[in-house]
Amino acid sequence: MSKIFADGEEARQTAAAAIRRGEVIAYRTDTFYGLGVDPMNARAIEKLRALKSREETKPILVIVSDTAESERFIAQRTNAFATLATSHWPGALTLVAQAREEVPTMLTAGTGTIGVRLPADNAVRDLVRECGGALTATSANPSNHPPARTAVEVESYFSDKLALIVDGGSAASTQPSTVVDVSGEVARLIRAGIVGWDELQVTLNTPDE
Repeated sequence: MSKIFADGEEARQTAAAAIRRGEVIAYRTDTFYGLGVDPMNARAIEKLRALKSREETKPILVIVSDTAESERFIAQRTNAFATLATSHWPGALTLVAQAREEVPTMLTAGTGTIGVRLPADNAVRDLVRECGGALTATSANPSNHPPARTAVEVESYFSDKLALIVDGGSAASTQPSTVVDVSGEVARLIRAGIVGWDELQVTLNTPDE
């Protein structure tokens, strides 16, 4: 069985060591539980995809610990990206932007874009920071299964296939993050979620003072 660690210093250090070894961990994000690997480690991403039976055509989003960490993945910050990030980060908003050339193709699924989120959860950001500043955050469930909301549910899905599960308590949300494509100047809703599209449109259409 996978070893479940209550979130804390020991769990975070153990998780960070596993990430450095190229292993897969599970942790509570600001929405559901997610599967985390080093997003710049192509072999680790391949391991994650196999574990989740995820289609190669589906990109994998990334959570960052600080706004500056997003620059490692994003090639260009459009006006729409800057506007939404300024107003809604930290928050449950995933922004999809043009990816840097060095970002693994398995992460972008060949789209040339990458989804990045800065969560409004200090515990999540602290864990991600301990693990190098960025982690993948695809939901911790096999494809076509409901997302896991507790560490025990993660364990029921993956048993001993994970290096560890960081138990951050039950997921606080019943909805996923909102995903918006801001790779061009016109923002486009990809997935409805916690942050309302109407609210985001107001932000985008409000002129700077």
